[in-house]
Amino acid sequence: MGLCHGKPIENPSSHAENSVIPGDVEHAVNSNVSKPLTHSFYSPSPLLNVFKNSPANSSVSSTPLRFFKRPFPPPSPAKHIKALLARRHGSVKPNEATIPEGSECEVGLDKNFGFSKHFVSKFELGEEVGRGHFGYTCIAKARKGELKGQELAVKIIPKEKMTTAIAIEDVRREVKILRALTGHKNLVQCYDSYEDDENVYIVMELCKGGELLDRILSRGGKYSEEDAKSVMVQILSVVAFCHLQGVVHRDLKPENFLFSTKEEESQLKAIDFGLSDYVKPDERLNDIVGSAYYVAPEVLHRAYGTEADMWSIGVIAYILLCGSRPFWARTESGIFRSVLKAEPSYEEAPWPSLSSEAKDFVKRLLNKDYRKRLTAAQALSHPWLSNYHDVKIPFDISICKHVKAYVCSSTLRKAALQALAKTLTVSHLAYFQEQFTLLGPNKNGIITLQNFKMALTKNSTDAMKDSRVVDYVNMVSSLQNRKLDFEEFCAAASSVYQMEGLDSWEQHARSAYENFEKDGNRPILIEELATELGLSPSIPLHAVLQDWIRHADGKLSFTGFMRLLRGMSSRSLHKP
Repeated sequence: MGLCHGKPIENPSSHAENSVIPGDVEHAVNSNVSKPLTHSFYSPSPLLNVFKNSPANSSVSSTPLRFFKRPFPPPSPAKHIKALLARRHGSVKPNEATIPEGSECEVGLDKNFGFSKHFVSKFELGEEVGRGHFGYTCIAKARKGELKGQELAVKIIPKEKMTTAIAIEDVRREVKILRALTGHKNLVQCYDSYEDDENVYIVMELCKGGELLDRILSRGGKYSEEDAKSVMVQILSVVAFCHLQGVVHRDLKPENFLFSTKEEESQLKAIDFGLSDYVKPDERLNDIVGSAYYVAPEVLHRAYGTEADMWSIGVIAYILLCGSRPFWARTESGIFRSVLKAEPSYEEAPWPSLSSEAKDFVKRLLNKDYRKRLTAAQALSHPWLSNYHDVKIPFDISICKHVKAYVCSSTLRKAALQALAKTLTVSHLAYFQEQFTLLGPNKNGIITLQNFKMALTKNSTDAMKDSRVVDYVNMVSSLQNRKLDFEEFCAAASSVYQMEGLDSWEQHARSAYENFEKDGNRPILIEELATELGLSPSIPLHAVLQDWIRHADGKLSFTGFMRLLRGMSSRSLHKP
């Protein structure tokens, strides 16, 4: 469900080899097409050009093929994904397999959203500039009010398309999220929403600069590192803002970023929150949505959070820097297998000529283990971007999750994390210093858990309340009146899994163990260790914990230290 500006595309009947997956395309349209597509997911649009002043074959509807190295025929949708979205939007055919999404009643659905009914009196609709499968976008001009005379984009969603309770809730949530998040400079502005008996109308700013995708094409398929940094900073800035509010976009791709104007230095705007949802730091979503090239591995495993957006940003960064997709196959099922199993290539040109920082940046976003992936705030602090002008590091909500785990840990694990924190690099410490400062330490350089609540209040929007992130942070703040100086904050906020994603992890681990040996290691009985870990007495402790303790002196072994760092529990001890 895109918005703002349609774009011409090719007719796949004569150019099938250039068609690729567009996701929920709302950018390329022709209202006269007699056979609209049934599904909104992973299907190349066959619709013709609607721009009177544009050449018919000037662009394509999704991530293009023309600068990619391999031929790519249009894939057919993966059956399970296709069936899920058909179910979601009420277009299931007889005998078609589906993934259960709950028992939505299609009779007597309440399609009253409570929006203003005065759209026609306030706006004059112009030409249609974009069409998706559940709505279309028109240019409009305001007749009166604060926006009088301005050209705007109006997304129109016919109520007849809302045939399930889930579809209705998707529209309601999209409007709610857009309203709540409006205000960030890199997010399309939502002015108001209206409805009548036939449609829902979402009034937004009109972005005239075209898609990020078109800019990539105009540069011959790739950006210089400096220009790619400019794009990444803007994308990460708005995504970090969304994640702090507890909103995951779930469909980040070059097609969903528009430039405000055609100027070279125009601001980039995130659009299309039709698939977005709320998520707390400790919550996992399970519905499979997104676009195939950009979908994260954990989405396919149906257990994901905001980290899925960071994978998509990694794919965008890869494309910006080298002009080809990191994961490729002839069918969507093949693409999914590639996402799950294959590793991106960094051997072919131009990767050998790019900076080591750029490659590390992309690799740390395209880590298949979501726990090792950078957050948006961390990515903005990465050495590749740290010296770029106008980089403002926002508060990172993931800090709350790590500090909560630290506060609830045993004294032995806290000592292990403190030993690990002593091995942090300059870039790590710079990121933690930014986060610590945002928490507002007192004149003695101390924070309490209440500081997290205060920091969040400064950044709060209605979306944060709807996502219940505030409730989560309130719970963290009420754990205990714990005081942290900067040194202990670094230990509490560190993610062991993220550090495991570093090429230098083994050096960190060995150095941390040496620090632990000096400061925190001591003789310990298996029974005491079991108590520290909260293990049940019914577990065969000697069999489970024997390699945790050195036989020579009864102190924690390197193996035990590493497991302790990861927060081993009775459940994880029983995993193979």
